[in-house]
Amino acid sequence: MKKKLWAQDLKAIPFLLPFFIAYLVFTIFPIFKGLEMSLYDWTLIRKLEFVGLDNYQKMLGDPHFWKTLWNTTLFVILTTPAMLILSLVLALLANMKSKFTTFLRGSYFIPSILSVSVISFLAIFMLQPYNGLINTVLHTIGIEAEPFWMADKALAWLTIVIVTLWWSVGFNMILFLAGLQDIPESLYEASEIDGATGWEKFRYITLPQLRPIGKIILLLQILASYKVFAQILLITGGGPGGGTRPIIQYIYEVGFRQNNLGYAAAMSYALFFILLILSVIQLRNQKEER
Repeated sequence: MKKKLWAQDLKAIPFLLPFFIAYLVFTIFPIFKGLEMSLYDWTLIRKLEFVGLDNYQKMLGDPHFWKTLWNTTLFVILTTPAMLILSLVLALLANMKSKFTTFLRGSYFIPSILSVSVISFLAIFMLQPYNGLINTVLHTIGIEAEPFWMADKALAWLTIVIVTLWWSVGFNMILFLAGLQDIPESLYEASEIDGATGWEKFRYITLPQLRPIGKIILLLQILASYKVFAQILLITGGGPGGGTRPIIQYIYEVGFRQNNLGYAAAMSYALFFILLILSVIQLRNQKEER
């Protein structure tokens, strides 16, 4: 029996080999190359000299690194809880039995297929002062003050958070919707026999059954939010005054505008270890609850 299984596994090797080679070349090799780069004074043209841990030491005393890391953490704090709640609410609406079910599911998910450049352009177009759609609506309902969405730090963060939620909530909604459809209908039927109300069914059946997928969404959302870059670069450019600049944008500027790939690689590894620690904590919590 074992020999037969081994023979089947050997037959699969030629089919798996191209993907394994691509994984080595485009995933494993860059990881070790980046670690080497962080230990050198390395420009866009060539590596210059071995500097050891100097780039990491420089990073610890760099106020821009800590400020952009805080900006990124603030973005995670602002978006993650809102994303979980909003995607769950939309999934519950999309799971209701009505003639609008297909329309609701499509409407919620369509923004997820748009590119980041498109959603950023829409945000800039709608939030322009004096003639933007949002400011025009505010003037129509009697608000005379002219909001400058990109010039005020609080308004800029509000814009980024709302745009990100609108753009990416559809994907998490689909995950919650899949979890809802996996809940056995017999549980709800039994609760109805016992006289459970709608809120009790949601609290004691729906939420516990969705807990595993909810934890996966939480982990994916934290990791994705720590890698935020493109929408902030395109909408606010990191402004005003660097108030919304995330860590990825700072790494990009150091590496490709200041021509210092070694220092950029060191900061990339710092971010990598933060995400690794968060992932390990989350996975250990899931393992302990099983």
